[in-house]
Amino acid sequence: MRPWANPVFREAVAVYWEEGQAGVSYLFYVVLLGALQVLALVLPSGEARFWIGPAFLFKFTVVAALLLIVYLTLRFAGLEFLAWRFSPLRHWFEEERLGVVAVASGLLSILVVHGLILLLLAAPLLAWSGAIARAPLGDMASIVPMLFLYAVGYGVWGLVGLAMWERKPDSRRVFIRWIFVCFFLISGAFGAWAQTLNPVAFLLYHLGTLEMTATPVRWGLLWTPPLVHWTFQGLVFAVGLALLARGLKRIQKGYS
Repeated sequence: MRPWANPVFREAVAVYWEEGQAGVSYLFYVVLLGALQVLALVLPSGEARFWIGPAFLFKFTVVAALLLIVYLTLRFAGLEFLAWRFSPLRHWFEEERLGVVAVASGLLSILVVHGLILLLLAAPLLAWSGAIARAPLGDMASIVPMLFLYAVGYGVWGLVGLAMWERKPDSRRVFIRWIFVCFFLISGAFGAWAQTLNPVAFLLYHLGTLEMTATPVRWGLLWTPPLVHWTFQGLVFAVGLALLARGLKRIQKGYS
């Protein structure tokens, strides 16, 4: 089923974009990201490790955009905005007679569109900060797909929370915030091996701010930081998809 023919996706298009209900969240996101950029410029530069001042504006903006994009995609996926405007997941199974794959495809399509919109809104600010910091064009171009992969890869866990605790919004909100805190904040504080898995630390490594070392050769492969990092990100996404499918199957069978 194509995304625009999927009723789950069409409902989101009507609520979020045709009626403009997502506009306030998008506006808040752009204003906050822009305000953080201005703050980074007006603060005294200090030492390089503080990332403030024009020379470090691009790296600062990339990290801020990463955290904001992933946090908002998690909340959009978990229906923390306008939840009352959407049909319950049970409705798609019992009344629309959709299968698990169709419902999951619709939810994932919504997630992808949110990620793309947030990335497009951040693009002018990223380009502006890159120009001020004189960042290499290769770094600026490579950051865009990385941010999108993080948004989708972790945003799927917002869908997991929705499928598991649709009728318990408080539990869903706690789950979404713990996913964000554990993967993005706590994981960077547990030594070099954990920093390789942490998206913020890896972005700084990619931009040349942080050093990481390769692990020994195992199974015939030299586990370089990029290989370790993206293998872990693929695992996170795969586990999220599996849990999403399990949660939707439980709803389809009437267990939740």
